[in-house]
Amino acid sequence: MGVLVKHSQQRGRDSSGLLTFGGGSYHAYRADYPITRLLKEVRPQSSHLVLGHSRLITNGLADNQPVVRDGICVFHNGIVVNDDAIWPQIGKARELQIDTEVIAGIAAAHLEAGGVLEQLPARILNLCRGVVACALIVPRLGKLCLFSNNGSLYVAKKEHSTCFASERYPLEVVGCAEIEQVRDAVFVDIPVSSQPIAITDHKERTTNLIPGLSLSGVEEKLLEYRKHDLRRCTRCLLTETMPFIKFDGEGVCNYCRHYKPRNKPRPKEELFRLVESYRRDKGNDCIVPFSGGRDSCYGLHLIVKELQMKPVTYTYDWGMVTDLGRRNISRMCAELGVENIIVADDIAKKRDYIAMNLRAWLKSPHLGMISVLTAGDKHFFRHVETIKQQTGISLNLWGINPLEVTHFKAGFLGVPPDFEEERVYSHGAMKQLRYQFLRLRAMLQSRGYFNSSLWDTLSGEYYRSFTKKTDYYHIFDYWRWDEKQIDETLAQYDWEKAPDTKTTWRIGDGTAAFYNYVYYTVAGFTEHDTFRSNQIREGDLTRAEALEMVEEENAPRYPNIKWYLDAVGVDFKEAIQVVNAIPKLY
Repeated sequence: MGVLVKHSQQRGRDSSGLLTFGGGSYHAYRADYPITRLLKEVRPQSSHLVLGHSRLITNGLADNQPVVRDGICVFHNGIVVNDDAIWPQIGKARELQIDTEVIAGIAAAHLEAGGVLEQLPARILNLCRGVVACALIVPRLGKLCLFSNNGSLYVAKKEHSTCFASERYPLEVVGCAEIEQVRDAVFVDIPVSSQPIAITDHKERTTNLIPGLSLSGVEEKLLEYRKHDLRRCTRCLLTETMPFIKFDGEGVCNYCRHYKPRNKPRPKEELFRLVESYRRDKGNDCIVPFSGGRDSCYGLHLIVKELQMKPVTYTYDWGMVTDLGRRNISRMCAELGVENIIVADDIAKKRDYIAMNLRAWLKSPHLGMISVLTAGDKHFFRHVETIKQQTGISLNLWGINPLEVTHFKAGFLGVPPDFEEERVYSHGAMKQLRYQFLRLRAMLQSRGYFNSSLWDTLSGEYYRSFTKKTDYYHIFDYWRWDEKQIDETLAQYDWEKAPDTKTTWRIGDGTAAFYNYVYYTVAGFTEHDTFRSNQIREGDLTRAEALEMVEEENAPRYPNIKWYLDAVGVDFKEAIQVVNAIPKLY
């Protein structure tokens, strides 16, 4: 049991739940702390039946799993993205915030109407959109029902017991046999009980990991959006405040003069030949790092529909993935029937790290140090290797946009652009060492950077920049990146857009709105300007079209900025007033 519990915590440690059976009745335990601690407190080793769940909090701020209602108990991985629309259809009243409750509601309505248990999984999956990997317990019928619409559920035998887990790996470690991925429903006999399910809740957390979005017109008015008349390149959009920029006699910048087309894919046939040896007759055959953002979602579409691979997606959640991003992960994995392995960091600790570095930055604002606020996500690269080891799959296919090149972020630190760079992420050791030296020098201006997050930051940078990457390919090296086509394709999946901007780029990233506000307020441009400039150079946009786009895209995204600052516990007014007071570069 210990191995299964420890591995389940990889998916999230924000909260936990157990269901046990003993003395003729079932008992549900729920806690807002890790499953390892709850297990020690409950000590269910003598129980005839134990089901457990370790949860990354997504939809539902206060409620926890297992969800119990109408004599039915539900453990659920994933997010039901259309739960609001389902309740009126089933004639049940919602009682909780958590989306999982609707699964129990559907089950209760189905059984009360005389429906048979064997038809229940199909009924639930027909109504629900988004990932549903579920263990549903009906004590009065003595049945446990396991079902999934994306394969994030495995069942196995160990001696005379049935075991199940969200992934295959922990079942292999504990020596299970007959491990099968659950696609169709699996029914398991459990003890019958007519007694109500007892519930014990342990609540200690005083703050929500998902802050409630309480918006204020007074706060929003603090955000500045000044139009400027900075000199721009006559070919692209880059302004005179861009680090290391130079203009020639025609007003064309050196970034344009040195630009080499990036969006010129090689023949797709090359990739088909490359992946042929990785294909498997049974089971998954590639790993897709998956953020839920626009480009990784479209990349997953291509890998499944065009490349005809059987991927497992991998998501690293470091505390700055918004609920919008998580919902899009759920949509895509459910629609494409793709397993999603989550590696969730200690969200509270990661956000504390961000808060420490943000407060250090606010004491001595430096545009070159903005990147330290996103350093925590670089462990994304580390855990690809974790998933490769656990799954035995070596091939990893990335959906990184080839036009997302932001030289200026390091440029503000004093690193000149490398116009010969062919990848979004450079792996040159000397370049990294120089970058780290310059960052260290900037850190000395605010000693608050020397905090407990330092090792997390440096180790993340190491895994991103220094470790050798094997069996590693970019899908957009072989498919042309076309924004219009991508947006149209994702619309077919009911892919969710942000309500506060028309752009579909970085909308699931909790940090982007804040740092782009800083860049625009101080330097007069954001990463939108550099991205649209690359599209101009590729011939995908006219300069006039791009100018019109960035005028809207650079506008402050108040709800997203508010969410970010609330999530890390930094006062909105204090932070924005510091940003607004930074001397302008123009």
